Amino acid sequence: MATASASSPSESREQYTPPLPPGRPVELPGRGTTWIRELPGPPSAAGRPAVVLLHGLIANADLNWFTSFDALGRDFRVIALDHRGHGRGIRVGARFRLADCADDVAALADVLGLDRIVVAGYSMGGPIAQLTCHRHRSLVAGMVLCATSRNFWSSPRSQVAFQFMAGASAALQMTPWRYRRMIVDQFVSRRIRDRGPLADWASTELRRNDPAAVLAAAGALTRFSSHEWIGQLDVPTTVIVTARDQLVPPHRQRKLAAAIPGAEVIEIAADHSACFEQPQLFVPALVRACRSVSARAAASRSA
Repeated sequence: MATASASSPSESREQYTPPLPPGRPVELPGRGTTWIRELPGPPSAAGRPAVVLLHGLIANADLNWFTSFDALGRDFRVIALDHRGHGRGIRVGARFRLADCADDVAALADVLGLDRIVVAGYSMGGPIAQLTCHRHRSLVAGMVLCATSRNFWSSPRSQVAFQFMAGASAALQMTPWRYRRMIVDQFVSRRIRDRGPLADWASTELRRNDPAAVLAAAGALTRFSSHEWIGQLDVPTTVIVTARDQLVPPHRQRKLAAAIPGAEVIEIAADHSACFEQPQLFVPALVRACRSVSARAAASRSA
């Protein structure tokens, strides 16, 4: 991350924010209010499915995709939303379910008048993308799955982790907000040591999260598995494998690709945080993947 002279997070937040598309709250009827970023794309994008970006655990739309918005917006209409409990997403406390996030995507598409979309999911966004396609097949024209898998943490140790996260999530739900903020502050200080302007902005964004929901989301990931139905998803798909990933093992990412009929694979020599730490590798791969999926979706419709 960039470095700069020392300053307080609030001062840096006022002085610097990465270039971002316009953002606004959107009410999803019967579900709650979420937050989206949106780019209209060029005139040629009118005939293509919009690309809906689904962020990873702990992040929000801005943190996960700020390096990607401009490049994607040159080809596509782009929408990115904050998931439940993350950023300015719907507040649910410990009642986080990945399936609800998938249904939020479908509800958002309905509000925006989108009848066909390409879902692009990163890490936790991968299961949400898979579930969106599984639960709303007529809506999804294609998938781009990045640094993700059919299942997460399936070892016996993960079961212990889930028990802990579920209990911690329930406890945090009953914790006063100011103490939740203290927990987030400690988390941020351990992971963001460079106090430059970009780090201060990221720190502010992370503090938008509800810790109870984030822990519940982590627990939901330990239970997620699409292995019984992933092979039924017959939409054009590209899997971006982060080949140096230390969080989601690359062999699991490749298994995901192998399980989806006709899936294309793009490998990049990057770790799990490629979306913001190695954008020079990730962003071209993402654009290539979205172009490929969109072209194959158009070909299948005209056939």
